[in-house]
Amino acid sequence: MKHGIAFRKFSRTSSHRMLMLRNLVTSLVEHEQIKTTLPKARDTARLAEKACAPMLAPCLLLTRLQIITMGKKGDLPAYRKASGFLLRPKLTPKVFGELATRYADREGGYTRIHKFGNRPGDNAPHAILELVDNPRDLKFEMTARAVGWELLESKLKSNAPRKLADHGVQDIETTLHRERSLTPETRGELRPTTRWNLQKVLRFRPQESLQQLAKKAEGHVDTLLAKPLALKSLRQPSSPEPTEPEQEYFRDIKDLKLKAGESVPGSTRSALSLAQGALGRTPGRKLRWFERRKLGVDRPLDWSQF
Repeated sequence: MKHGIAFRKFSRTSSHRMLMLRNLVTSLVEHEQIKTTLPKARDTARLAEKACAPMLAPCLLLTRLQIITMGKKGDLPAYRKASGFLLRPKLTPKVFGELATRYADREGGYTRIHKFGNRPGDNAPHAILELVDNPRDLKFEMTARAVGWELLESKLKSNAPRKLADHGVQDIETTLHRERSLTPETRGELRPTTRWNLQKVLRFRPQESLQQLAKKAEGHVDTLLAKPLALKSLRQPSSPEPTEPEQEYFRDIKDLKLKAGESVPGSTRSALSLAQGALGRTPGRKLRWFERRKLGVDRPLDWSQF
């Protein structure tokens, strides 16, 4: 019977295994978002967050307190334990300063794991491990995109697409204020699941986070409205001469690639570039075995749907 075995072996010695996990925890504290295999992500989350029972290995006794809980405790013994556990002691002030302030109202649940397909080569399951409410929070970004899509969908039921393309979706922040106070049983403009995610990502964030989410949702609405206009303008022939069927086919393939009209003006690379992905492929060619798949999160919008 396997009693007292709390962590996976990873086919390593105890010293090698513990050093690897400490290194992952240190990278998580430094970058607040790392990508690794799913089993390593789960054990790293335990070391970074969950309090665990006493271990057989002496060095694992340091993890009886959570790393972030040590920062929230804020006394000298906790500071010494955290500094001795992290491989980069200069990150200890971040644990006792920035992270302790961010999670002051949380009683747990400081990490989140996103499954990220399988790794090319050995087909190992990949995952993204992140600290919740970090500046590149994937759940915050995905919720903003879901809110933008559903608000646009609800507005299209009563407004013409051309009108929305000219004026956009108005009063998104007011709608989010109203949806944030509704219960799951109440009918609103958002689906119950999206409303629950909205309330969840904003629960422990400051008040200005609602404006940030509304701005991201508005940018995604503009992207969805700009995409069909960009495709339509690019599909129009540049010369009056008729094109051959093969050229027209390859022209449509090029139209589906990322263009300036599909991105929000002034936007930079966000956390969504990590989550876009593994399920989408470029039409017109086969995916080669050594190419990395990405999680598909885009839903195409075309004027022919209305």
